[in-house]
This record gives sequence, C-alpha cells and structure tokens, in this order.
Amino acid sequence: MPVAAARHPGLSQPPQGAPVTPRRCSRPACKQPAVYTLTYVYRDSTAVLGPLAAYVEPHCYDLCTAHADRLTAPRGWEFVRLPVDPAEPETDDLEALANAVREAGLPRAGEPVGQGIEVGRRGHLRVLRSAPDGRDAP
Repeated sequence: MPVAAARHPGLSQPPQGAPVTPRRCSRPACKQPAVYTLTYVYRDSTAVLGPLAAYVEPHCYDLCTAHADRLTAPRGWEFVRLPVDPAEPETDDLEALANAVREAGLPRAGEPVGQGIEVGRRGHLRVLRSAPDGRDAP
C-alpha cells in the first residue's frame, strides 16, 4: 500500500457499487470523521484550512473538528481559515424543484382562466384563441 494511501483513506477508488465510507481524520490514531481539508502553499508560505475537499488529494490533509481547532501554522507562515459551508439547507434540491413546478402551474394574477374560443383540435390538445373584450366563450 503506498504511503499516500495509508495517510489518506479513500485515495484509491472503491470498487463500483461498493458502499462509500466517510473519510477519516488524517491524524494518526484519530477515528473521527473529516470535516476540513488542510493544504500547504509552499511558494507563499501559507497554510489554508477550508471545508472538506470533494475528493482526496495526495498532498492535502483531512482533519476532524478537534484537530482543525488546535491547528497552528509553522513559524513565519500565514494561516488562512476559509469559512465552512453552513449546515445542510432545510429543503433539498428535489423539493425545491417540485415547489418551482407547482408555482409555475398556478395561474398568474390578472391572466384569464378558462376563457377563450376553441378554433382547432389535435388529438387531446385544443387550440384556443382569447375571447374578444374579455367575454366568455359560447
């Protein structure tokens, strides 16, 4: 097993269909789930701590909350803490989409509803023309 894979659980891709386990803190003997990713930018002498990266990088470290809170940068280095995304929104994307579709189906204010004159038909579809002067269809 390569050293990078031992230090970063999840570096190797799991087999297709295998259950995905949450990434763990990179610190030795820590079994807590990772919440943050630490990256060193050697050229700028900067350590950056941000939200958990989407995928494992070989030169980044995933840290739990406890280890991230106690983290310090090397002497003479700048330490940047990026804000972590807020907690999961109360509604998920599917529910937001359903609400948008539901709202799109509601009649708009001031728009005539059920008014018009049938001028043609194709199967189950009807072609309507607006009634002149707002009168109802016969």
